[in-house]
Amino acid sequence: MYRAPRGTSDILPKEQPYWRYVERKAADVCQIYGYERIDAPTFEDTGLFTRSVGEETDIVNKEMYTFEDRSGSRLTLRPENTASVCRAYLEHGLHNLPQPVKLYYITSIFRYERPQAGRYRQHHQFGCEAIGDDDPALDAEVIEATWRFFESLDLRHLSLQLNSIGCKKCRPGYLTALKDYYAKYTDELCRDCKTRLKRNPLRLLDCKKPSCQPAANSVPRSIDYLCPECDTHFNRLKKYLGLLDLPFTINHRLVRGLDYYTRTVFEIQPEAEGAQSTLGGGGRFDDLIEELGGKPTPAIGFATGIERIILNLKKQDISIPPLPSPQVFLAHIGEEAKDEATKLAARLRQAGIGVIEALGNKSLKAQLRQANKLGFEHAVIIGEQEIKDGTVILRDMTTSVQKTIPLDKLEEELLR
Repeated sequence: MYRAPRGTSDILPKEQPYWRYVERKAADVCQIYGYERIDAPTFEDTGLFTRSVGEETDIVNKEMYTFEDRSGSRLTLRPENTASVCRAYLEHGLHNLPQPVKLYYITSIFRYERPQAGRYRQHHQFGCEAIGDDDPALDAEVIEATWRFFESLDLRHLSLQLNSIGCKKCRPGYLTALKDYYAKYTDELCRDCKTRLKRNPLRLLDCKKPSCQPAANSVPRSIDYLCPECDTHFNRLKKYLGLLDLPFTINHRLVRGLDYYTRTVFEIQPEAEGAQSTLGGGGRFDDLIEELGGKPTPAIGFATGIERIILNLKKQDISIPPLPSPQVFLAHIGEEAKDEATKLAARLRQAGIGVIEALGNKSLKAQLRQANKLGFEHAVIIGEQEIKDGTVILRDMTTSVQKTIPLDKLEEELLR
């Protein structure tokens, strides 16, 4: 018997209220902050991700689903969506629009990771990108939008973690300091971090393995190596967050997992669980558009995993509104009544009234038993006598009280 591939899951009807709830809240927040939806292809040229995400990242080295199509092109299922949004920004000339261009997405992401709670090989993200402005007030706005989104979901006990990792002008000095510091701890590092020390030292701060934690506790701070422009940007961002009454914690080890980040990086974490259960995060990627062939274009964005959000909604016992469902079960007695019930069901649906019609030739008792199992509060019953009289029986399934009403008054009675 076939099963869903490891690291994927079926989203069954009973789970759909959570998904629609999160998606609706995401769209509401985006509307308030002026973001418009964009949907990019599920797969892209592999080079888009190796160039943007970084050849020395775990995503590119270990996690991408890459294949060759029939024409010999190397394609990759998107392991993240920022690069795709930037590619679309360039390809469709969105730089000609008033800046910043504000875009959001709700999409599938594919990474070959070890499956665990809230992390799947196919998972889903909600994210926003604001492209075309370097004002730290925009950083504050994106962070505020992220925070308000989680607030709108009624999630509690969250922490905003903040850092600045500088730009291409000041970061080389910090990377040298990292190499010098970690050189004393080479024997204690995990195998991956020994490679990172040579090729991408910033990724050392992102390692979660216990053997690497003692060395990371006293690591040099990136904010001590910022150039005057980055330092000013970071201080202004902190000022704006204060004006917005958004409490934050400076986290000197926060770097995020992608090479395109510059200056501002941030994460939203459950207070009790920390970085291993990060709900969402983002930062600036001021060099990415240029790296993909465009003109220098500052940008900032964030993304959050929907599966992990739903996991936290359930942990916090947050009540989710049910999805709309049919209001009426339509039962019939006899073949002629079944024909009339089919016409009546179509008429009610055209009036905007949801209907489930009994199928087959079950007894009335069996039909009403089915209505109870489906949770209907009302059933409409039609038989030979009702056809002659031009009436139907409306039954309250919770009290078993029923009454006869004229057929031409049924929509009015149901809507009432």
